[in-house]
Amino acid sequence: MSKKNSFFESIGLICPIILIFILSAMLLSNAGAGKNGEDGKIIRIEELDLANMIQGYGQLMIKKSIDKNLLTIGGVKFEHGVGTHAISRFTIDLKGVAKSFQSKVGLDDEASTKGKGSVCFRVYADKIKVYDSGILKGKNPPKDVDVDLTNAKRLDLVVTDAGDFIDWDHADWADARLIIEEDSSVIPESIPRPVEPIVILTPKEKDTPKINSPGIIGAGENRDFLFYIPITGKRPLKIKAEGLPAGLLFDFSTGIITGKTGSKGKYMISIAAENSLGKDSQKIEIVIGEGLAKTPPMGWNSWNCWGCSVDDAKTRAAADALVKSGLINHGWTYINIDDCWQGARNKDTGEITSNEKFPDMKNLADYIHSLGLKFGVYTDAGTKTCAGYEGTKGHDALDAKTYAKWGVDYVKIDWCNTEGMEPIPAYTLFGNALRECGRDIVFSICNWGVQNPWEWGRKVGGNMWRTTGDIVDLWGSVYMIGSAQAPLYKYAGPGHWNDPDMLVVGKVGWGPKLRDSRLSPNEQYSHISLWCLLSAPLILGCDLSQLDDFTMNLLTNDEVLAIDQDNLGSQAQRIVKDEKIEVWAKDLSDGSKAVGIFNVAGDYLDETTQAEYTLSWDLLKIKGPASVRDLWQQKDLGEFKDSFAAQVKTNGVKLLKITPDYTHF
Repeated sequence: MSKKNSFFESIGLICPIILIFILSAMLLSNAGAGKNGEDGKIIRIEELDLANMIQGYGQLMIKKSIDKNLLTIGGVKFEHGVGTHAISRFTIDLKGVAKSFQSKVGLDDEASTKGKGSVCFRVYADKIKVYDSGILKGKNPPKDVDVDLTNAKRLDLVVTDAGDFIDWDHADWADARLIIEEDSSVIPESIPRPVEPIVILTPKEKDTPKINSPGIIGAGENRDFLFYIPITGKRPLKIKAEGLPAGLLFDFSTGIITGKTGSKGKYMISIAAENSLGKDSQKIEIVIGEGLAKTPPMGWNSWNCWGCSVDDAKTRAAADALVKSGLINHGWTYINIDDCWQGARNKDTGEITSNEKFPDMKNLADYIHSLGLKFGVYTDAGTKTCAGYEGTKGHDALDAKTYAKWGVDYVKIDWCNTEGMEPIPAYTLFGNALRECGRDIVFSICNWGVQNPWEWGRKVGGNMWRTTGDIVDLWGSVYMIGSAQAPLYKYAGPGHWNDPDMLVVGKVGWGPKLRDSRLSPNEQYSHISLWCLLSAPLILGCDLSQLDDFTMNLLTNDEVLAIDQDNLGSQAQRIVKDEKIEVWAKDLSDGSKAVGIFNVAGDYLDETTQAEYTLSWDLLKIKGPASVRDLWQQKDLGEFKDSFAAQVKTNGVKLLKITPDYTHF
């Protein structure tokens, strides 16, 4: 071979290599090309201030999934991007310099291994939807997003649940990037959610006595009985209770009725309260032998506040705060420990024990009872609880008797680690065990709506049943869960309630670090209003020792709480639903109607829209004239002939009591 040939052959080998390098360099320089192929500068989303991203669960991750794995969608791995969790929103001020937004989106493979999760990705430019992924589930390949942002000023990246709630909705914005003008010295910035002003609507509590008890109380035959009479007003108070059935005694110094019930029967008792400024009276029916929870339970649960960091001291502090704050005088009754209290079973007896965080459950229950409150615990139908502690499977009767021995008044039983089990037989076993344990214990079924517990929960002894997955403190979660209750109204009634999960107001955090609820003030008014219209159990999940004025005001409006605690036990029906307005109406025992007019037009994007709506009496199937009272403001608005016009803020509510003037009929 000649040197000449060797040279040109070498050139022939080198040239393709050089060409490859040149092409690679060109590709890299154009990696940020916009939709039309023009050059641009890449700004990765992970480089922006992600503290402003709102998401439904957990902590957002940079270059990782929610569970801190490499971002992986449909088997494709990505080195860049953001892992978030529905319901999620990220808003960016584009500064007018963006050309396009590009990403690969999908459900992370770590969720698909569980066979769960489904999400929708949406992109909004200047509040106009410009991309919708449709429903994406596990093992779907990554979907391309390429959105033209020429002249756009604002970008919203939204992940929503796809209709089956947020369980395992691990959503990835993989390789997410903005392409901006090459020579721009301006960089887009993330935008925090606008701060809505806090407005306290309810007038200050009066010093004159007011009895705030439900009108009916259920108890079993020959069972221990405890009831604190909730009364507001300046202390000291003189309280009387007359007509108590045999076996029950009233302590006028504490306001607590205790004792042991007798045989089946109905007893109407009279309560009177008086101080130097006035007096009040109320009749309460005690029904023995016809079931518990005649009105929806009201109280506190440790999970949304403390998670697994709950302990004896925190539980006692919650009980103390419920009394000290005065919430007890508005009907808030239960102090419930959620997951993470369980220890090992006794090797000899098989009895469940509490762990080192709860040294003496009987002593804790006695302390809570001494305050006039009731005590609840958590367990699981499976082998382990959701947090991995000892479950109840195979020990139903023994656990129920142990709870009765401790003095438990309420048990929530979850549905984790139940592979191969069917909910109806499992909950029947536990329901029978509670019925035979010798103590009144409210039975809260928590299987997240698996196999429609509203259809069979009452038959297995349940007093309430979760209808959905877990709630989080975002409007999308609250609205979605509330909406899911619409078709279930016929299953609710005295002693058996649909449970849309706990209230997410005040300071929450799922432990041990707490923060303010991410719901705006308007959204919190809507949250409480809808749960009361739904006759839902009202279980607080916040730190009761840190109640600000707004949260206290929210939880102590007795006219609003009375809607939830109404004797009739009717669940509101949704009678209007459109893109902006929903109307829910509930029959009350005095012949009036409780009505909530909700503005649902926010769609995560607009916190300022105010909707106008005229409610016709024909829609409520009543005849005018009718008087209208604003329940949050506790203010009479007047008498109206055939309709009422309302203005409602975004994600807000107008909660009304409408009373027809029957003298005109």
